[in-house]
Amino acid sequence: MDAQSTGAYGRAYARSSTDPEGFWLAAAALVDWDKPPARALEDAGAPLYSWYPGAELNTSFNALDRHVAAGRGDTAALVYDSAMLGTVRTYTYAELLAEVERFAGVLRGLGVGPGDRVIIYLPMIPEAVIAMLATARLGAVHSVVFGGFAPRELAARIDDAGPAVIVTASGGLEPRRTVEYLPAVAEALKTATHRVNAVVVAERAGFAGTREEYDGTGGAAWYAWDALAAVAEPAGPVPVAATDPLYILYTSGTTGSPKGVVRDNGSHAVAMAWSMENIYGVGPGQVMWTASDVGWVVGHSYIVYGPLIAGATSVLYEGKPVGTPDAGAFWRVAAQHGVNVLFTAPTALRAIRKADPGAAEPGNYDLSRLRHLFAAGERLDPATLQWAQAALGVPVIDHWWQTETGWAICANPVGLEQLPVKAGSPTVPVPGFAVRVLGPDGKQVPAGTEGNIALELPLPPGTLRTLWGSDERYRAAYLEVFDGYYATGDSGYLDEDGYLFVMGRTDDVINVSGHRLSTGAMEQAVGSHPAVAEAAVIGIADPVKGQRPSGYVVLKTGIEIDPEVLRAELVEQVRSQIGPVADFKDVFVVDALPKTRSGKVLRKTMRQIADGVPHTVPSTIEDPDVLEALTAVLRPSSAQSRSTQSRSAQSRPGES
Repeated sequence: MDAQSTGAYGRAYARSSTDPEGFWLAAAALVDWDKPPARALEDAGAPLYSWYPGAELNTSFNALDRHVAAGRGDTAALVYDSAMLGTVRTYTYAELLAEVERFAGVLRGLGVGPGDRVIIYLPMIPEAVIAMLATARLGAVHSVVFGGFAPRELAARIDDAGPAVIVTASGGLEPRRTVEYLPAVAEALKTATHRVNAVVVAERAGFAGTREEYDGTGGAAWYAWDALAAVAEPAGPVPVAATDPLYILYTSGTTGSPKGVVRDNGSHAVAMAWSMENIYGVGPGQVMWTASDVGWVVGHSYIVYGPLIAGATSVLYEGKPVGTPDAGAFWRVAAQHGVNVLFTAPTALRAIRKADPGAAEPGNYDLSRLRHLFAAGERLDPATLQWAQAALGVPVIDHWWQTETGWAICANPVGLEQLPVKAGSPTVPVPGFAVRVLGPDGKQVPAGTEGNIALELPLPPGTLRTLWGSDERYRAAYLEVFDGYYATGDSGYLDEDGYLFVMGRTDDVINVSGHRLSTGAMEQAVGSHPAVAEAAVIGIADPVKGQRPSGYVVLKTGIEIDPEVLRAELVEQVRSQIGPVADFKDVFVVDALPKTRSGKVLRKTMRQIADGVPHTVPSTIEDPDVLEALTAVLRPSSAQSRSTQSRSAQSRPGES
């Protein structure tokens, strides 16, 4: 039976489809308005739409003031846990509001007002949350740039967003290094053509660069956060139109001209409130920890805005899943702060599984308050899902969404109704999202047939309103591929029960001797091997077959296996699960896979290197050395040398 036809989820989905106006007007009651919406949706000239036209509110007020006014000022709002410093600090709603009011006063004193942009270039410290909420409080627009981005990339975002102020810190902390921010900001200011008025620095001990030595760089005055905050007058919330922008977020992997996703105030607040209650089942008095970074959309939605709008407690973690100090780092944080819902990326789970394949670490901590583990950012392979579920004894919920959508497209909506889990699937479309699978001709394909995943327009509240500075670019990038649809760029299929299976980006579908095959399906087969911690499969250009699949695997820590035995077993697994047509023969054991900071494997870049075509390494890459080390494996001089290398590359099993 179609999962959408029964129970609380089915009823909600049906109403969102047949009466979106009524459904989303009812959802709007979850937030506080200065001017309530009289209607939900307005056609702004198809394919562009806007939500809650004519309404007014302030997002910062909804995240803070209203909870204090309701008598919950003493409730914990934010728990800052720094594994790097070994410190924990808890902010109540009243304390966080006071900090935000004060820093909003700082920004106002620097000339920031409604519609002005503020770039936030900070590590995972409380100042990042405070700066975001303070900017929103003034009706201004923030653009958070992942701390540590290269100066060239920061300069591109400065020129695109045109900020009045940059908020930064002395630097960020990594397990084995410190990252100096001030030289990067200074270089970016010199490179950018846009002139920034001021730079505000949250000063941290242990860094070489000082604010004083950079004061005046790029024509900007550089100030100390603490000095300005000490004399600033607190600022109240400024009501803005629901359709006014809240933030700009540049998508990972951006090359050339940055692509800034614009999120508005009103529909974003509604989507956050609705999703916290109905997808995650989190409300006041409960603790949510999203182990991500505020530089990514996940951090915006579910470290900062979602939990605070819902009146819950949010954990802000400065550390890594392993190495701070061990593979039990996540479980220590979850136990110490009584986390009810943990949200992380599959890549973090795979890193923990690699270091602790027997799942010994969770038993060292009291995880009795943990109800659900959510994962997103990369496809959650069945092997990792099953490992995590067995290790924690709680449901592990895969869900799928994008920077552009701002919240889940498909999920298991545990707050509404927990549906059966199907390994490899993020479950079913969330109310508001009409998910379709289309063929190249734009027509829907039958259940079980892989195709292009697209979303019927209009998109629901909380999704991107446009791209910064260009409605036309938004149309061209997303809305003109298939008439009447938003093109996700992902491929997959819907099964007979309405469950979606996302197999990868559309350019990860390869053509082997005329057969279109999903590398995601092959990765799923390879990743199910008990020795494999992570896997990536890419299509390599082949003069005879068009393309052939090539697999790259990272072994679990301590695994000893003969290279030829492993290769033979993986080839057989792909053969049995996909079929001989996959022609999967090449297997390479590598120390690590190249990834973005959000955990996405750089498959496209790997494929470009292997094929010897020009490529640009994404600015979001986590560790360039990993890609450099892999280049020798990816670029053999001939097919024969590649065949030889596929064995020699495995000469050190267990070293991963």
